[in-house]
This record gives sequence, C-alpha cells and structure tokens, in this order.
Amino acid sequence: MHDLNRHQTTTIDDASPVWAVEDARTLYLQPFNDLLFQAHSVHRENFHPNQVQFSKLINIKTGGCPEDCGYCSQSSHHEAGLKASKLLSCEQVLVEAQKAKDAGATRYCMGAAWRSPKARDEAAIVDMVKGVKALGLETCMTLGMLSPAQAQTFAEAGLDYYNHNVDTSERFYPEVITTRRFGERLETLAHVREAGIKVCSGGIMGLGESEDDRIDMLVTLANLPSPPESVPINMLIPVPGTKMADATPVDPIAFVRIIALARLLMPRSYVRLSAGRSAMSDELQALCFFAGANSIFVGDTLLTATNPGEDKDRSLFRRLGLTAEDNS
Repeated sequence: MHDLNRHQTTTIDDASPVWAVEDARTLYLQPFNDLLFQAHSVHRENFHPNQVQFSKLINIKTGGCPEDCGYCSQSSHHEAGLKASKLLSCEQVLVEAQKAKDAGATRYCMGAAWRSPKARDEAAIVDMVKGVKALGLETCMTLGMLSPAQAQTFAEAGLDYYNHNVDTSERFYPEVITTRRFGERLETLAHVREAGIKVCSGGIMGLGESEDDRIDMLVTLANLPSPPESVPINMLIPVPGTKMADATPVDPIAFVRIIALARLLMPRSYVRLSAGRSAMSDELQALCFFAGANSIFVGDTLLTATNPGEDKDRSLFRRLGLTAEDNS
C-alpha cells in the first residue's frame, strides 16, 4: 500500500497539495482493495461516512446551445430531437426549488444551455439566486463561460456555487468540443474563484477517453490554486443524434477507481455521483459511496436525461444505512 504523503510533491497551503500525474497514476493503479481502503479512510477523516448531500438540478433554459459538445443533446449542432425553450420565469424556478427542498435537497442547481449569459438575462438570474437563497437552499448556477464582471454580479447576488466542468483532459478535449478551448474553461473557473464563489467542476467518463485522460483531468482539478469544493463525476448517457451516441460504456470497476482517486486527490471536496446513475446497479453505487462519493442529484430527471426516482434512492439509502446531509 502506498503512502499518500509521499505523493504530495509540494503544497500551496495545507488544504491544497500539488499532485504529479505519475503519482496520481500510481495511486490509481494499485490493487483495488488497497485503493478503496485508502480512499475510504481519507473520506472518514473529512466527512461523515454515512451522510450524502442532496442536490436538485433544473433546466432553466433548454436546448439551442451554440457549443458542439459531443455528448450533449442540447447542442444546436446535433439532431437529438430536443426543442429549444426560453428562459423559465423566476416564479417557475422558485416553485420547483420549494419542491426540491421539501424532498430533502440542500442545494439547488440551475442550468441554462448557453455559451455564456447575455446581458439581458443577468437580472433574471440575479432574481433567481436571491429567491432560492431566501428559501434556505444553497444556490448553484451553470450558465457556460463567465466574464469577471458577470462572476462578480452573481457573487453579489449571493450565488454559492458555480458549475463549469472541464469534462476531460486537456489532451482529449478537442475530440469532444471544438467551439471553445480547454483553457477557456479554466479561465471561467478562475473568474468564479476570484469573485468569491465556490467552484463545482468535474468530468465525464465514457467519451472515448483513456484512463490517462481521466487521471489527468482529476490532477488538473486538484492542482488548481484551490481545488473545487464540489467535483461531479458523470458517466456518459449516450444520446441518439449526438457525436457520442455509440460510445463504449465505461468499465464499472474503472469508474469506481476514478471516484476513489478523486477522493484521494481532493480530500475535502464533495465528490458527486452525478449523471448516469440510472444505468448503475445498486452495487456499483454502493462501491462509489464507499470510495468517497458523498453527493448526488435527486429527482427523476437530470437536465434532459433520466435519473433514479425518489423511491429508488430512498430504498437504496435505507439498505446501505445512508442518510441525507442536513445543512440547517
């Protein structure tokens, strides 16, 4: 078994070790039981081992996105049969936010299929953030790229988290998206961090990337000046009509290894078992929770994809002895 401290090459501060790719790969490739034992031990040192944070995700603006992300049904480049919609009203968003809170969610995530928010929509976004916060929920937005001024505007409104996934490694990124650069993703994360908003950023497994790409993606996040407070790990849901429609499914054991590595590289971050749970067995989800995943999306839809319903999650959590995290 490998000594974790030996793999932290330098430190920015006590909370932010800088990881070398070869050291992260060594951790990832060790025997599965050793990897899980280490990851679970680190998880217990930093979080309640049997509590999971519940988030709810709502699409506040669907479809018509000018980006060409190869996995996304909302891209205007794909014939996925999805009709574009206008931005929801603040009233509609708040009604759904109250339902999410009543179902046990502590964080409410609002996503819009944009390359970046237009000036005309910023006031509506600010109203949504303020309204959701007034309900006692943490707020999260995912709106595409942000300028420093936009990040500051949303920070002043009280936005808690901003989601902007890096998706994959910098090396593989052009195979997934051509309408923006990997570096532009990192620029938005920097703008968000500088504005004082917490960062939510992770990736997608199953795009055709290699194991090295997955490791590199996590090392990129872990080596940010401050690692993301929330790290969603998605399993691709292949959508007919998209570039990734025929992608090869991810090996479940490899997926658990990535969850465990995320926990080891970012000990104090929430690791969210995100898209793709509807295709995961209960046993696979249980291994992910043991390996350090401690956040999920609840509800029967996730943007435009299916998600396990409340009854299925409640049954699984009861069998595993897990409970929802309470932020009150």
